[in-house]
Amino acid sequence: MKQVRFYFIFICLIIGSNAIAQSDFSTPRRAVATFYENLYTENPDVSTASKIISSRHIFSKKKREQLVVELKEYIDSQGGGDPKLDSIPDDKNHTDSISGLAAFRLDDNFELVKIGNHWYLSKETVNRIPGLIADSKEETEENVEEERSGILADRQRARKEREKELEAISIMPVDLSTPYATVKFFIENIDKDPAVAARIISSKDIPHLSKRIEIAQQLNRFFGGKGVYVDIDKVPEDQDYTDSLRAGRYTYEITYRFSDIYLEKNGNAWYLSKESAEKVPDLYNTAFPFGSDRLLKYLPTEGSIEIFGIFAWQYLAILILVALTYLVFRFLNWLISFIVTRVLFRFGYNDIAKTHVQPVTRPIGLLIAFIMAEMALPFLQLPIKVNALASVTVEIFIPFFAMIAIYYAVNILGLYLDKIAKKTDNTFDDQLVPLIRKILKTFVVIIGALVVLSRMGSDVKLLLGTLSVGGLALALAAQDTIKNFFGSLMIFLDKPFQAGHWVVTTDGIDGTVEQVGFRSTRIRTFENSLISVPNGRLSDAAINNYGLRSYRRFRTHIAVTYDTPPDLLELFIKGLREIVDKHPHTRKDYYHVYMNDMGSHSLNILFYIFFITPEWSEELKYRHEVILLIMKLAHTLGINFAFPTQTLHMENFPGEDSLSSVYGSGDKMEKEMMKFFENQSKSLDKKESKN
Repeated sequence: MKQVRFYFIFICLIIGSNAIAQSDFSTPRRAVATFYENLYTENPDVSTASKIISSRHIFSKKKREQLVVELKEYIDSQGGGDPKLDSIPDDKNHTDSISGLAAFRLDDNFELVKIGNHWYLSKETVNRIPGLIADSKEETEENVEEERSGILADRQRARKEREKELEAISIMPVDLSTPYATVKFFIENIDKDPAVAARIISSKDIPHLSKRIEIAQQLNRFFGGKGVYVDIDKVPEDQDYTDSLRAGRYTYEITYRFSDIYLEKNGNAWYLSKESAEKVPDLYNTAFPFGSDRLLKYLPTEGSIEIFGIFAWQYLAILILVALTYLVFRFLNWLISFIVTRVLFRFGYNDIAKTHVQPVTRPIGLLIAFIMAEMALPFLQLPIKVNALASVTVEIFIPFFAMIAIYYAVNILGLYLDKIAKKTDNTFDDQLVPLIRKILKTFVVIIGALVVLSRMGSDVKLLLGTLSVGGLALALAAQDTIKNFFGSLMIFLDKPFQAGHWVVTTDGIDGTVEQVGFRSTRIRTFENSLISVPNGRLSDAAINNYGLRSYRRFRTHIAVTYDTPPDLLELFIKGLREIVDKHPHTRKDYYHVYMNDMGSHSLNILFYIFFITPEWSEELKYRHEVILLIMKLAHTLGINFAFPTQTLHMENFPGEDSLSSVYGSGDKMEKEMMKFFENQSKSLDKKESKN
């Protein structure tokens, strides 16, 4: 029933929060003025006037309007109608000097209280309205006057006594000489008298006493709701204590979990710093958003059964919270998976949806579930040590699951970048994507680890400072790693090769680049082995990149026999050039086919051409085609290819003519040579005339 009541009141608050839309109830004076302005007119607006009664007290609008009509009848019976607005405060943060609460008593029967940002009739006043008229008829004017006089006298006397008490508190000597004394003074007095505990806030920083009391109360509730346990024995007792992380200022952080709340030395006393005092209301609103702190008064503060300092209703509340957290996790896990999977399927990312969605949605569901648990913990009112342990645990798991979700989300981003990279002809982005993925994952893990360590109480600033001091030693110890890292940067900036290129280094490494990593590059050799070469070594080496060739050279010598006639040999060379010109994958603007050498056993023709292809497999195919064409041409013309041979020549053999050569005289051969060159000149003249 208590749980049902809790949710019912919560719903009422949500509905009632919209009730002040067209009227002003921001201060006690404006609330009373709005009531009278809408009720005492020629055309009374009972609906607007009834908003002076909170829907939290009376849920039915019709009932609120009925009570307002009865209230008007009572005021009229008392001769009322003049609200005396000048005597009513116009301060939205007005507090009663006796109780210290946000309340203002109009008279003996009527009291206004602040709920959220608006002022309403108190619940006691609302409950008293139906009997006001009946009581006024039964009581005589003398009795009423006497009672009123007595009550007013008592309240006036109490107010004066409280004012004197507050004045005495403001000037009484207190020990705030050290951070220890200030923290101890606040802890010992906040539950006894918030006005006394508010002395830790300097009147120079926050002039109004009511505001200082409110800040002190909010700070105490914030610490209780967030489970901030202050170990008084660890607070320094040095009156000149300095914080090394705050440039040596005289400050002290009360808790590592909230560095915005710290003490600061002012003169000879330690006060809550002005910056902290101004931030307390904002921190309080984060712990109790949307005015949810009002619900605390409806939760039980004690119970009949207590186990290990925790009441039975708190165990039940913890069980309900765990069950709700699990149900929320399961529902969010299913919902996010369903939505994300449907979207990815629609855009064609089927592989991502099947293999990478679940690792991301699970930590996201846990993250949201733990955030809800963090918001609910302040309402359990657990003992401070238990609440501190639970709060810190939840605060650690929140960034932990966020880190896991982002870590796996990087894989999805990497797959998306891979898909984009495959659409481009350049392979540079293909090798850049894995490096980006690794860098992002490393960055996510480092940041997540730092946040988790800070939530566990580790001083991240000191840790980073230590790393800075040890940076030189770390750099010396890891100079090879750093060299490889910068080697990677040089490879990506200079781009001497890319994945898929055939490279040969000065160290004798010969193979195809498979992957350029953060530290090393992997090269697949033609023996199918894999070599990992440090990038620092590659950045210093001379690299012959065969993969960047636009053409692939084919150079060979075609050997023909010595008995081949010159005319036929020239015709064969012409045919070879025709083969190059007609092949679709040979370079036409640059090739050489000439009679090049007279070998020991053959006439050698230089065949020097280029294939238009960057791929080795295609080069082999084109070589095959060209060589077959050369053989077919030779077979057609009757050209014989030479091969190494030895001939045994017998010049003189008995009974046979001598095989020795018979040479003509020099004069005769000179005439033959002259005739040869004359014929050559005539043939050249004919060629030039034709051209």
